[in-house]
Amino acid sequence: MALALLVVAHRPSIAAAVRLIIASVGKIRTPFVDDVAHYERLLGRHVRLESVEVPEIDPEREGTAILKRIPKDSYVCALDRTGPSESSESLADLLEERRASGRDVCFVVGGPFGLSDAVLKRADKRISLGAITLPHQLARVVLLEQLFRAHKIVLGQRYHY
Repeated sequence: MALALLVVAHRPSIAAAVRLIIASVGKIRTPFVDDVAHYERLLGRHVRLESVEVPEIDPEREGTAILKRIPKDSYVCALDRTGPSESSESLADLLEERRASGRDVCFVVGGPFGLSDAVLKRADKRISLGAITLPHQLARVVLLEQLFRAHKIVLGQRYHY
């Protein structure tokens, strides 16, 4: 009796090497609560996901609170309207590069008045979600959806909703 061995090529999950941290200003509120929970649940299947919320005060004090919560050696991506727009594929490449380097990735979403200069200075990369202006809570939902999409791309899986 001959045994057949099936070898399946598998791209390693990003979860094996890095934490994905979403640092946000403000507590998520209705109507965005369900959407954030949905994408956090989906992302949690692929990565070690952590959400950090700091209170809405003013950009400088929010920035100080955020900087205290960002792990020292993490790669920081700040959502900033002056940053370049990224495609889903380039975001997937960024996550795969960070996984390969073993560095945690922290995405920072500012409040209604944006991010402090200190947070922007700490950022390794600035990313814009596009030329449109989004409320910061909606920007958080869009970021989570794009991170989920990027993980599907990295894993070579189809994704379309």
